[in-house]
Amino acid sequence: MPLNIKDLKITSTDFQPLGMLRDEHAGDKGNVLPKLTISGVPEGTKELALICHDPDAPLPQGFTHWTVYGIDPSATDLSDAQEKYRVGPNGAGHMQYYGPQPPAGHGKHHYYFWIYALDTTVDGTPTREEFLEKYAGNIIEQNRIVGLYENR
Repeated sequence: MPLNIKDLKITSTDFQPLGMLRDEHAGDKGNVLPKLTISGVPEGTKELALICHDPDAPLPQGFTHWTVYGIDPSATDLSDAQEKYRVGPNGAGHMQYYGPQPPAGHGKHHYYFWIYALDTTVDGTPTREEFLEKYAGNIIEQNRIVGLYENR
């Protein structure tokens, strides 16, 4: 199945694409999840998955801040995703959102909020790496919004 990157969208009223995330979203300054909205879910989607990842973290695979599975394809507002859907492990192994917290002086980090439309359901709560390895062939469409954060 060819990958379609045309209709699925993820947006936020808390930050613009490549805009700065506010301190309240940082892991050590409030840890408030940014408001996220989904639209354009393609036909045939059985489930949505969401992953927030910082590839700039000084670790071999970057750092995963949030994994969420079992999101209903009809969902549009993800403000209650932490309570409503299956939250998987973040990079520290905790089952929760953990906001940006780059090392002080490390510069601006990019926080990718990826949304995936899948033609199947996800079993359990895999890590980001396990999810991408096992379900890459089931992704109908994907998109992302990227926010920036710097810890000075």
